[in-house]
Amino acid sequence: MPDRATLVAFVSFVILGGVNFVAVRFSNRELDPMFGAGFRFAVAALLLTAVFTMRRQELPRGRALTGVLLYGMLSFGGAYAFAYYALSYLPAGIGSVIFASMPLFVVILAHFHSLEQFRMRALIGAVVTLGGIAILSNPFAEASVPLLPLLAMLASAVIAAEGTVVVKMFPPVKPLVANAVGMAAGAALLLILSLALGENWQLPAIPATQLAVGYLVVASAVMFALFIFVIQRWTAGSAAYMAAVLPLTAVIAGAIMLGEPITLTMVLGGLVVLAGVYIGALAPTRVVEPAAPVIG
Repeated sequence: MPDRATLVAFVSFVILGGVNFVAVRFSNRELDPMFGAGFRFAVAALLLTAVFTMRRQELPRGRALTGVLLYGMLSFGGAYAFAYYALSYLPAGIGSVIFASMPLFVVILAHFHSLEQFRMRALIGAVVTLGGIAILSNPFAEASVPLLPLLAMLASAVIAAEGTVVVKMFPPVKPLVANAVGMAAGAALLLILSLALGENWQLPAIPATQLAVGYLVVASAVMFALFIFVIQRWTAGSAAYMAAVLPLTAVIAGAIMLGEPITLTMVLGGLVVLAGVYIGALAPTRVVEPAAPVIG
């Protein structure tokens, strides 16, 4: 079983990340998607830079710098470009459900990159998780869901999975520094894309949007540091199951804040997703994987 600190980081990430989908929906009501995402990560990167500078942590160099830049371009730039576009049209709960397919892609990509050996337990967990996603996706039969945003959210999951694998392929970097550099790289990509699309650059004026963007900035600074903390202690395939639990909090937050309905199928699907997370990431194994050195 993972240690207590890793489990606390896991749960904290899931709570913050689930509400994240709802906050993006609020942000997209006033801000153009690429600008909203780029502005969010640019401010978060500045905050993280101030913190790691005060703590006298150094910027990475060489391969470590290459790793965090690639991580940022994938996990913050590419993944959130597709996610913000998709969440302009998809309900928060459904968007999180599609994104929850990320663990399956991590299992495939980690094996493809020869980063981790094929583990049947991880694959079984991913299949069970996809079964839960299939149950949760039942609302598709009751409402018209546009195909292009759905595919965009799926692309976001694939790119985020690649970012998860990439961060394991390079020398480890302290979580604050990794996310400050990564968010800066991702923000630059998003803002360039925003300019190319001719989006309107304006700060939020509606109180609800201001609150949502403020939350997204703070959540970005915290939850991705938690993600790096976990990914450096678990395998890439196991840590990616953090994404699989996000629908549980996203559905609840969407119901409270956006009035999205909670159905019996959502509850059943959520339980199946949790079963997949347990099988793939939390269940004890006979072979104990060596823990990465504590670098936080």
